[in-house]
Amino acid sequence: MKIAILGSGGREHAIAYTISKSEKTKKIYCLPGNAGTEDIAENISIDTNNFKEVYEFLNEEEINLVVVGPEQPLVNGIVDFLEARNVRVFGPNKIASQLEGSKIFTKNLCKKYNIPTADFGVFENIENAKNFLKNVNYPIVIKADNLAAGKGVYISKNFDEADFAVNEVFEGKFGVAKNVLIEEFLNGEEMSYFILSDGKTIKNFGTAQDHKRVGEGDTGKNTGGMGAYSPSRLFSKELEEKILNKIIYPTFKGLNELGTNYKGFLYAGLMIIDNEPYLIEYNVRMGDPECQTILPMLNSDLADIFIACVDEKLDEIKINWKSKKSLCVVLCSKGYPDDYEKNFKINNLDKLILNENNYLFHAGTRKRENEILAIGGRVLNFISLSDDLKNSRQNIHENLKRLDWKKGFYRKDIAFKVINKWELSQENSKEKRF
Repeated sequence: MKIAILGSGGREHAIAYTISKSEKTKKIYCLPGNAGTEDIAENISIDTNNFKEVYEFLNEEEINLVVVGPEQPLVNGIVDFLEARNVRVFGPNKIASQLEGSKIFTKNLCKKYNIPTADFGVFENIENAKNFLKNVNYPIVIKADNLAAGKGVYISKNFDEADFAVNEVFEGKFGVAKNVLIEEFLNGEEMSYFILSDGKTIKNFGTAQDHKRVGEGDTGKNTGGMGAYSPSRLFSKELEEKILNKIIYPTFKGLNELGTNYKGFLYAGLMIIDNEPYLIEYNVRMGDPECQTILPMLNSDLADIFIACVDEKLDEIKINWKSKKSLCVVLCSKGYPDDYEKNFKINNLDKLILNENNYLFHAGTRKRENEILAIGGRVLNFISLSDDLKNSRQNIHENLKRLDWKKGFYRKDIAFKVINKWELSQENSKEKRF
């Protein structure tokens, strides 16, 4: 079977690597891919938002299955476009993708179907938003309505911070935003909950805790994700029942009443307060770096799972997992999530110890002859599986020490809420080095 994967990040490298282990996989194409995917697939330089060009390539190469990694083509309707041309594609359609494409769409769905979430207000102009912010309790959460690559969220402690956030949203820092969403601040602990759906059957696809903030101790600006661990320490069967009954099932009911079903990954970003789940937001694809964290623990054939979803036969598939814990640390370009320099060579990648428990997935990289260059904000993903997250962290840090790239940085405290804090404080006192 010939499979095409759309996207260029660490998530897509993880998907490509996992699919490459399937006996059903004949060849993998990554559109456009990165330096890591080039070792297991053929990279094709195509703009994934140019649907016509994508389809022409898929048709010419007689691709059997398309897997859409990132959110932008999903929200733009690539699944609808390809399905109308008889292409088998894994991912939700345009209507269902509004769960991520518009935060206001999701909040209104929550309101209609009594899905627990933060109280909110929607503001169409900057003046009304600022007037509202003069009379609220802080902290407050401010979000751009549109896609923002995980960065369009501000937790403002006072009016000045909120004023700054509203200015950035309406001035177009995250693209054209016609509305700003202002939410109450929920004080709990975050958990990422993933499911698979074929439109009829829903199956759990793991849990994780992502670390969005750029600085250690979960401080500083929001990013696309600095690291994650899986499974979440908060997860229990009791909590899962609440998530399904209070959040997931009502969401699917709402989509069904809109005349659509949901096929693909669904990522529920949750706030857990006193063992009660509240929906923060939905993503209509696997998270990044959660995907890189979760997939190495999968024992089942991922190609089989994707096919079952497309063919509405997910009920016939059993999903098995390794009894391990997984940790992912993201290596970023200095300056990220703000401006950063590009095209710096990364050395000593051949010195890394990679095996059935230790993985490297590329994100913002490209090949130039025999060199690997950093071209993105998030550059490399280091993953380690172990019975103990402390061991996973140690394995990752040992690999990071083997690397030679002075332009990079990473958080040393990923999973700090489940790892001994005294030990962590000792490590943080040491100089970071590659």
